[in-house]
Amino acid sequence: MSVFPKHQLLGENHMAMTVETAQLNNQSILQNFGLVEEMDEQAAEIISGGSEEFTIRNNTRGNITYNLDGYDVIIQPGEELYHITYEGIIDFNTYSGSAFLVLNKSYNLSDGQVYEFQNNYDTANSYDIDLYPVYS
Repeated sequence: MSVFPKHQLLGENHMAMTVETAQLNNQSILQNFGLVEEMDEQAAEIISGGSEEFTIRNNTRGNITYNLDGYDVIIQPGEELYHITYEGIIDFNTYSGSAFLVLNKSYNLSDGQVYEFQNNYDTANSYDIDLYPVYS
């Protein structure tokens, strides 16, 4: 038995409350950490999940101007460009032989794909081009 039973009892109760409070605080911190971690994962999915990554090559003899998600890009013959976009929509003129005749075409590009501008031999005009997926 203690000389100061009243103080010891107060100390034990205080210690029990401190331990219980600490456990509740730790549990709350862990729950908040789990919530933050889940929010970080969701944010990462939103940020990375919305982007498309692909490569575009020019396998023609001329410069090609195309529009990618609202931005104009010029690709030279033999050039290869790597893009990261959020929409993955490309627009280009399939008739590259004249600035006066514009025949626009639009595609939704696939993530991780390689595309190549090539001459389109399915038309009568030797200046016609198209964009083709390639696997190399």
